[in-house]
Amino acid sequence: MKLKEQLELYFVMGSVNCDRDPREVLTEALEGGVTMFQFREKGEPCLEGEAKLELAKDLQKICQQFSVPFIVNDDVELALLLNADGVHVGQEDDDIEEVRRRIGTKLLGVSAHNVEEAKRAIALGADYLGVGPMFLTTTKADIRKVEGPNVLKKIRTAGITIPLVGIGGIKLNNASEVIQAGADGIAVISAISRVPGTARKMSNLLRARHDPEFVE
Repeated sequence: MKLKEQLELYFVMGSVNCDRDPREVLTEALEGGVTMFQFREKGEPCLEGEAKLELAKDLQKICQQFSVPFIVNDDVELALLLNADGVHVGQEDDDIEEVRRRIGTKLLGVSAHNVEEAKRAIALGADYLGVGPMFLTTTKADIRKVEGPNVLKKIRTAGITIPLVGIGGIKLNNASEVIQAGADGIAVISAISRVPGTARKMSNLLRARHDPEFVE
């Protein structure tokens, strides 16, 4: 499967995003059609040390059962320890160039909020970009100004062809707007982690854009 296809329905989650066992949440999401998973254990009260490692191992095993890439957010040491499929970093996280050097050929995702950040991330070795926030979200406390799907259009207009994933406040009723603006996929946190059944509905929505005759 090509990277653009793997990024179509990108689930980002940590224990703080779940109101039940994260293992159950991830299994249901993957059964529903999630195509990539990012382990993001941040915020209060997130797990640390051995507890974080054990959860990461369990979630990675679940991803492997579904042949879905397991990405680690902003923790190169953990990604290397687990031999994860890749790492995702934000603009305020580790040095992008150094992360690329350390992880070698593993996938490197970088968050970008404008054309300038997108170009810099690509120059430093990003394989794909997480662009946002698309809409208002309460999942991240340090959210940037909401530019909306229009920022995707600006990045595409600038000639950037690297895979793009929209993130931030994406739900069933606005996911199509993100795709239409130029994203190859959507990244979702709470809309999937806290609402059972959403992954399958989003997967069907995305599938329908490839196959107009598709009926659930």
